[in-house]
Amino acid sequence: MNPTDTNLAPIYAEIFLLIATSAILLIDVYLPAAKRNITYMLSLLALAGAAFITYGDFAAGTTTYAFNNMVVSDPMGNLLKLFTYLSVGVTLVYARQYTTDRGMLSGNLGGEFYGLALFATLGQMVMISASSFLSIYLGLELMSLSLYALVALRRDNTNATEASMKYFVLGALASGFLLYGMSMLYGATGTLDLGTMSAKIAAGTINNTILVFGLVFVVAGLAFKLGAVPFHMWVPDVYQGSPTAVTLLLGGAPKLATFAIVVRLLVEGLIPLAFDWQQMLLILAVMSLVIGNLTAIAQTNLKRMLAYSTIAQMGFVLLGMMAGVVGTDQSNASAAYSSAMYYSITYVLTTLATFGLIMVLARAGHEAEELADFKGLGKRSGWYALLMTVLLFSLAGVPPMMGFMAKLTVLQSVLKTGHLWLTVFAVMASLVGAFYYLRVVKVMWFDEPSDTAPIRVAGDKNIVLGLNGLMVVVLGVVPGPLLNACMHAMSKTLAS
Repeated sequence: MNPTDTNLAPIYAEIFLLIATSAILLIDVYLPAAKRNITYMLSLLALAGAAFITYGDFAAGTTTYAFNNMVVSDPMGNLLKLFTYLSVGVTLVYARQYTTDRGMLSGNLGGEFYGLALFATLGQMVMISASSFLSIYLGLELMSLSLYALVALRRDNTNATEASMKYFVLGALASGFLLYGMSMLYGATGTLDLGTMSAKIAAGTINNTILVFGLVFVVAGLAFKLGAVPFHMWVPDVYQGSPTAVTLLLGGAPKLATFAIVVRLLVEGLIPLAFDWQQMLLILAVMSLVIGNLTAIAQTNLKRMLAYSTIAQMGFVLLGMMAGVVGTDQSNASAAYSSAMYYSITYVLTTLATFGLIMVLARAGHEAEELADFKGLGKRSGWYALLMTVLLFSLAGVPPMMGFMAKLTVLQSVLKTGHLWLTVFAVMASLVGAFYYLRVVKVMWFDEPSDTAPIRVAGDKNIVLGLNGLMVVVLGVVPGPLLNACMHAMSKTLAS
C-alpha cells in the first residue's frame, strides 16, 4: 500500500456528489413548490454522474489508497457503490408521488427530502471506501444524522416523531459502542489504519484481553446498524413509524454500506481475532433467525412484518461472514464473503420493489401498510398482485427467484465449514419464515377486497417497478453475472 496524500482520484465520486448536492440545495431554495420536479431530476442526475465516475473505477479493477490510507478505491467498494446509487435512485422514483401527496416537498420543507437523501448517500460512500477508524466513523455519522432528520421530516406526524426519537437515542447509543470499541483498539495498537492494525495484532505482542474487549463493542455497534438481535429493538418501531419513502431509504442502501464496514473492520482490520468474532457472529445470526422469523408471524402491519423479516435476512448475511474465517483456504473465504455480499445486494433489490409497491397502493390520506389493505389485490390489479407474489417468494427463498440462489450460496459456504447443524437450522428457520410471506400471498389472491379505490400510478414508477420485479426473476434464473462480479470483486479486494 502506497499512501498518496495528494491523489484525489479515489474520491472523485464523493467530491462530485458533495458539490452536486450543495448546488441542488441552493437551486431548490429559489424553486416554487410547483417546480419541485426540477430538484427531483437534478438529484437523479447527481446519482447518475457519481455512478459514471465509479463505474470507470470499477471497470479498471484496481485498488488505490489516498490520504495516508484513510480512503481506498477497490473493486468491492466500487461494486457496492454502484448498487447504492441504484438503490437510492429507485427509491426517489418510488417516493416522488408519495412525498408530494403528504406535503413533504412543499411549504417550509421544500426539497430537504432530496438533499438529506443525497447526503445520506454520501455518508454511505465514505463508509464503503473507508480504510481507517476515522473515515469509517465520519461516514457513519454523516449517514446516520441525515437519516435521523429524514425519519422526523413529517413533524406534524406523531408516529414519525416518536420513531425519530427512538432511532436517534438508540443510534447514538450504538455509535457510542462502536466509538468506544474503536478507541480501545486504537489504544492497544496505536494506529487508526486497518491494515497496520491487522499486522500489529498478528505479531502477537498486544494484550489479547484488551483487543477482545474492544472487539465486543465494535461487533455490538455493527450489529445495531445491521439490525441483528439483540440490537434490533429500533428496527420494527422505526420502520413502522417512518414515512414509507424514508423506511425504504433506511432499509435499502444503508445495508450495503454497513456490510462494507463489517468487511473493512472485521476482515481487513481484525482478521487475527477471527476466532473471537466468528463466535459472536454465530450467536447473533442464530438469534436473528429465530426471533426475526417467529416475531414476524404475529405482525399484521406489513411494514413491521418486513422489519422483522429484515432482522432474519441479516442473520443469513452474518452466517456468510462467519463462514469466511473457518480454515485457511483463501478461495473458500472469498466465496463465503462474496456469498454474504451477494445476499446483501439481492435483499436490497427485493426490498426496493416491496416497499415501492406499498407506496404505490398508498394515496393521499391513506397508508396501505396493514395486511388488510392487501386483501383481494389480485382482483383489483392482477399485475401488482403478481409482482408482490414474486417479491415475497424471493424473500422466502422460493426458486427460481434470486432470493433462493442467495440463500443457497450462503448455505453452501456454511456447509463447507463443517457446521451441518447450522445449515439445517438455517433451512428450518427459512421454512418458518415462508409462513408469513405466504400469508400475504393468500390474502392478495383469495380474500375479498376491503378497498375498492382505483390504483393510479405514474408511468415512470410503473416502468421502474416492472424492471425491478424482472430483475428479481432474471437474476434468480441467471445468477452467474452478479455472483461472479461479487466473487471477482471480493477476491481482488482481499488480495490487495
